[in-house]
Amino acid sequence: MLDYEIKVKIDELKEKFKNLRSLFDIEKTNKRINKLENEMTNPEFWNDQKRAEKISRELQHLKHEKEEFINLQGLFEDLEVAIEFSEEDPTMDDQALEILHKIEKKVKEFELAMLLSGKYDSNNVFLTIHPGAGGTESHDWADMLLRMYTRWAEKNSYKIEIIDYLPGDEAGIKSVTIKINGSFAYGKLKYESGVHRLVRVSPFDAANRRHTSFASVSVTPELDEDIDIEIRPDDLKIDTYRAGGAGGQHVNKTDSAVRITHLPTGIVVACQNERSQHQNKATAMQILKARLFELEMKKKMEEKLKLMGDMKDISWGNQIRSYVLYPYKMVKDHRTSYESSNADAVLDGDLDGFIEAELLYFAKLNKE
Repeated sequence: MLDYEIKVKIDELKEKFKNLRSLFDIEKTNKRINKLENEMTNPEFWNDQKRAEKISRELQHLKHEKEEFINLQGLFEDLEVAIEFSEEDPTMDDQALEILHKIEKKVKEFELAMLLSGKYDSNNVFLTIHPGAGGTESHDWADMLLRMYTRWAEKNSYKIEIIDYLPGDEAGIKSVTIKINGSFAYGKLKYESGVHRLVRVSPFDAANRRHTSFASVSVTPELDEDIDIEIRPDDLKIDTYRAGGAGGQHVNKTDSAVRITHLPTGIVVACQNERSQHQNKATAMQILKARLFELEMKKKMEEKLKLMGDMKDISWGNQIRSYVLYPYKMVKDHRTSYESSNADAVLDGDLDGFIEAELLYFAKLNKE
């Protein structure tokens, strides 16, 4: 007989698989596979080598997803049989546990594949942090967020590059842009965009009063060169300046840093970490391209949320998460309601629970 804890684990995995089945549309997948296979039978298919390779990769990916889904379904059926026999034959418990361990591993792998299946999810990511009003308080909060995301990236063995860094006058930072390089970096961080709120007793207040600080986080994917986003030269204001802060070896020696303002949207991007003005301009243009892409995605998301009525107040631009350090410790995401009482661990990069909850929440939202 399987003990109570094992039965609870089985119920949890069944519920997870139920959620995954709602995300994975096997009929839609079959139709797409058939369509791509028909395209590949066209004698002129390989004339366009780039397009052919793209379709081939998609077909291979869809077939793999379908196979994994069917295998996982089969494992649950095997588990039901093993549990049924274990009621009469306790020696079947070991076989049931062996199947259960396989299911745990497969569910986690399939869940990640489903939640990170967006077009740009596998890409590297640009992450920008801007403090809100409040001077030193908010500058320090922005610095705490930078450390949080840096620690998260390190725990995931991702590489971090500082693209632009402007320190605060007394403490913290006025703005920072970093690039996180690693598999599915954008997919995991894409829903971190928004306003983050901190409540604490200020270390900068001699009276030990409670302060509330805000900082905005912007997350954009590193886009492929073939992404077509029109940027008119007349819409750009380009400034050069002398690099400072965490800018690299030739800080303060040449006017190599570049700041680009996109006049129609007011978006400002900057880069100071490359070795030449030309390289900094190229990187800044790459970030601008990504920010304009993010803006378009934001508009589409907000339009979808408005159509859903009661969820119209949720958007990427609004407050998404609160970090309360006083009078109690709690971090809560206002979209998913996921929370953690271990605020210190969260600020030290323990974000996986929040990220998983975001991915599940928005996957269901986008399906509706």
